[in-house]
Amino acid sequence: MSHPFREAHVLITGGLGFIGSNLAIALVKKGAIVTIVDNLTPNQGGNLFNINPIKKSVTVDHNDIRNVSAMTKLVKGKQYIFHLARQTDHVLSQRDPFLDIDVNIRGTTIILEACKKNNQQVKFIYTGTRGQYGKAVKLPVSEDAPTNPKGIYEITNLAAEKIVRVYHDIHGIRSVMLRLTNIYGPRSQMKHDRFGVVNWFVRLALDGTPISVFGDGQLKRDFLYIDDTIDAMLGVAACNECYGEILNIGKEKPETFLHLAKTIVQLSEQGSYMMTPFTKERAIQEPGHFASDITKIHRLTGWSPTTTLITGLTKTLTYYKKYKKHYW
Repeated sequence: MSHPFREAHVLITGGLGFIGSNLAIALVKKGAIVTIVDNLTPNQGGNLFNINPIKKSVTVDHNDIRNVSAMTKLVKGKQYIFHLARQTDHVLSQRDPFLDIDVNIRGTTIILEACKKNNQQVKFIYTGTRGQYGKAVKLPVSEDAPTNPKGIYEITNLAAEKIVRVYHDIHGIRSVMLRLTNIYGPRSQMKHDRFGVVNWFVRLALDGTPISVFGDGQLKRDFLYIDDTIDAMLGVAACNECYGEILNIGKEKPETFLHLAKTIVQLSEQGSYMMTPFTKERAIQEPGHFASDITKIHRLTGWSPTTTLITGLTKTLTYYKKYKKHYW
């Protein structure tokens, strides 16, 4: 049986970032013809080293997704578009909300308009965030739970998702809308703690700096390893029944931050952790426990995560020990 991605023309926006680069590597392995667009905005996670294993097998374009003429050209002839490019810095989004609105909402709409005018046959995979839900009403959180996001970044992701849905329903751009949980693993940025909490803990341990665990450490999150995330995204893209749907990508059994910190310290055999009171700002924005209900994606694609926290963290630590000069 031929794989749906063999010789398929695929565009990945934000393809030099953490998730995008891992996705590009997986697609190249499956025989896809991959184009990456990424403007390498500082501190957003884009890193040319991320695609080192496939750099001769992909086309890289450094345009901005807000560039209408560039997007018009890039969407032509593509069978799949995985849209990952966005402003991801939560701290920056509080300081300057207009950048999030411009990149995340306007940028997404520019790509969709380009598809409407130049490639209505494309399959469009949008990646949002579990933060779109805000505080969980009950665990695990299903796709029909209320959406009460607590920050500008999460609000712009939700607004963009709704725009994607309109282009699916009204303009026939077949789209699937994903809500991703806390992802960790190789190729994530490691320079700051403003996104990518698990990987930041890994960096602290490898630097021998104590990991600050807020409150009593009992807050729970469904930390998901990158390989599981990519498997889910590819499974969804290849499944016709998924188009038009909102789907969670996460885990139903969450772990505490204290357990996470202890496991990282134990596996890295260095570093330490300490309990730290919540700052006022963190306390206001803290949405509480979170775990994803993945019943829907499992029913449609058969996907469920297979990587344990110990296995995922071991692989992550091994990667950064070897390649830290490219990330620190």
